[in-house]
Amino acid sequence: MSKVDIITSPSGDKLAVVPMAEYERLVAAAEDAEDVRLADRVRQRLASGEEELIPSAFAKRLVAGESPVRVWREYRGVSGKDLAAKAGVSAPFLSQIETGAREGSVGLIKKIAEALGVTIDDLV
Repeated sequence: MSKVDIITSPSGDKLAVVPMAEYERLVAAAEDAEDVRLADRVRQRLASGEEELIPSAFAKRLVAGESPVRVWREYRGVSGKDLAAKAGVSAPFLSQIETGAREGSVGLIKKIAEALGVTIDDLV
């Protein structure tokens, strides 16, 4: 570690003055520690089933703005007819939600999310 100077501010606070390179090293170390903490949390969530990994092809479709209902339905390997039945809606209405022709109510989107095993946030 580099030389640290301790000074006292006019208000009486003790301050440590370090060279800029040392300050930047400390900031980078703190950011690295936070990244490790976040990565550990993701691993815990994956292990507990709170999170799941999806193949990049499906993730790219979501990022590109494709209907999350359709992407998750296809990822889960569920037909539109089966998902509609599980969510208590007609297959044509589900199709319209997937194409963006119609919007589902919050209650319906919640039912669809439950049927797909995702959160409502994954579909909106």
